[in-house]
Amino acid sequence: MVKKVIFAVLLLYTMLIASITIFQEKLIFLPTDLPQEYAYSFTQPFEEVNLTAKDGAILNAIHFKTEHPKGVILYFHGNSGDLSRWGEITSYFTQFGYDVLVMDYRTYGKSSGKLSEEALYEDAQLFYTYLLENYAESSILVYGRSLGTTFATAVAATNHPKMLILETPFYNLHSVAKKRFPIFPIDYLLKYSFETNQLMQQVDCDLVVFHGTEDKVVPFASGKRLFDSAPSIQKEFIKISGAEHNNLIDFELYHTVIKRLLQ
Repeated sequence: MVKKVIFAVLLLYTMLIASITIFQEKLIFLPTDLPQEYAYSFTQPFEEVNLTAKDGAILNAIHFKTEHPKGVILYFHGNSGDLSRWGEITSYFTQFGYDVLVMDYRTYGKSSGKLSEEALYEDAQLFYTYLLENYAESSILVYGRSLGTTFATAVAATNHPKMLILETPFYNLHSVAKKRFPIFPIDYLLKYSFETNQLMQQVDCDLVVFHGTEDKVVPFASGKRLFDSAPSIQKEFIKISGAEHNNLIDFELYHTVIKRLLQ
């Protein structure tokens, strides 16, 4: 009887390891599709942008435009949804006189292409390079939210934007996964590492990090650890007490700091 129980436990454990290995992309990335003929509709003026990656992937983005912009915010969104949702969220920043460019990752919305960590970083740089055609680099702010914080940090690490703003960032993917799945050999299972902490060591622009104390997706400690590791001379950590992962915008402190940063 004992042997049967041990066998069953081991079998279940092995099946769970196999599931994490095989389906990890479905755990990390939660895209929604949009038909190519889908027409975006937002209250703020915008242009739809499509850039072609070197492997032929077509990457879809929304570029919000303001009159006489102070600069532009390159926004990298979280791991779920598509631009029909994230466009509404990011148009918030236009009230401060900034243009905003937000892209959909591969497999999200209208964007095509095969997912890989290298390709995602290259796609992020593609959009930064696109902005350099029309904006001075000193007027570019890079903003990342959740999953997007690693792409935002990568861009800031290899360029010289005015500022890097991170909302609910993680130290690296392995540390978050170990916290969520402590009994599994995560270091050997994940094919994505998203080592934001390593990328952060090359960032030399101003840094602002927002994190809620009640975040159940990316632990508060993970964001604080990343911030503490940053070598940026001018950096600021905004602790939002009571905030969870997706509701920082419901807190007045978030609005107060964003207004200070952008005005």
